[in-house]
Amino acid sequence: MPKIWRVYSGPDGQSHLAEVPLAMKPFVDVEGAHGDSTSMQPATGITFRVSPPGYVLAWHCAPRRQYSISLSGTAEIEVGDGTVARLGPGDVVLAEDLTGQGHVTRVVGDQPRFYAIVPLAED
Repeated sequence: MPKIWRVYSGPDGQSHLAEVPLAMKPFVDVEGAHGDSTSMQPATGITFRVSPPGYVLAWHCAPRRQYSISLSGTAEIEVGDGTVARLGPGDVVLAEDLTGQGHVTRVVGDQPRFYAIVPLAED
């Protein structure tokens, strides 16, 4: 099962990582699709990105609350205490570290990272 990581700003001015469960419940949609699902979340759009092998985005905060959904390739997210989460296809990051030191994103391995960014609507 892919992982969901939350990157958030702590009161210490550092970003932190936590693996979070998805609140899933059974669903059946109008066309017959069925299984388990989360509730619908309001978003403002979607964009697809490709970053090359070796790409590093140094310390930065998320520009807004957003999901980053890994589709292919491998990346790492590092926070200030040295914690690193490795992201593979299907893994999701909920980026909420809007203040403080932020985090580092790296593409690791010899393949580009293909991913989607989904900005969340403001509450």
